Amino acid sequence: MIDFLVNGIQRRFERDPQTPLLWYLRDEVGLMGTRFGCGAGLCGCCTVHVGKDAVRSCVTPLASLNGASVTTIEGLGAKGLHPLQVAWIEHAVPQCGYCQSGQIMQAAALLASKPQPTDADIDDAMAGNLCRCGTYPRIRAAIKQAASGKKPDAAGKATPAATEAKARP
Repeated sequence: MIDFLVNGIQRRFERDPQTPLLWYLRDEVGLMGTRFGCGAGLCGCCTVHVGKDAVRSCVTPLASLNGASVTTIEGLGAKGLHPLQVAWIEHAVPQCGYCQSGQIMQAAALLASKPQPTDADIDDAMAGNLCRCGTYPRIRAAIKQAASGKKPDAAGKATPAATEAKARP
């Protein structure tokens, strides 16, 4: 028996402890935001947080999660959009969108450990997340915006995000 949290909700799993977290999230819990990409932990599509760490859910057996707390893309913005999700939208990051939940989860782990990352920090942290559409410059810009707490105005200059947040419903 494996007891753990998923997005703050207590869960119990009593079957094969080697079942990958990805399939539990999708098939048992119905959280479809975490994507299957390669099945070998190489592309980053399936990235979730276990505690504060970004992990590849396709290669994370449930046996390793007893007592752990798992956060998926659905749980990241449980209290409204996360600043990264806002920045992703504002920078039109997704093209096909397939890898984006993994990209955002990896970026959120980066910002949790380094609130003001350099370009090199961003490149290092995001290197294991593949984007077939090649939106890497937009991904970096969105991460930098989320880290700054500002958003670009119509002229491309940074303005406090709080001003815009008040205007949103």
